Amino acid sequence: MKGYVTNIEKATQENADFRRVLYTAHNSQLVLMSLGPGEEIGEEVHELDQFIRFETGKGKVILDGITHNVEDGYAVVIPAGTKHNVINTQTAELKLYTIYSPSEHREGIVHRTKKEAQADDEHFDGKTTE
Repeated sequence: MKGYVTNIEKATQENADFRRVLYTAHNSQLVLMSLGPGEEIGEEVHELDQFIRFETGKGKVILDGITHNVEDGYAVVIPAGTKHNVINTQTAELKLYTIYSPSEHREGIVHRTKKEAQADDEHFDGKTTE
């Protein structure tokens, strides 16, 4: 089968991993993330566009120094070159999915924790799901 079909809300809510790549195409990639209480992605800048949709929890997104409160149902578009961070401000997990365009991470990567993700050089290597 070409492409990928899933109940993204259910998949996101059930995800307990810091990062889980679901599907990788050459020009886009679908990734689940879960941030623990007080956890953050960490300030970063990508040379690609990114879309984030929040499914559970509350937090804040900082885009080029401007803070935005987010929660279930919020979406954020991060253009290439934008300094950004996502921070969980609650005591429950903040769960989201993100679409990178083009792909950012290695196909099939699963990082259970942020520490595990930071220790891995897991940037996209050109290999796709199909």
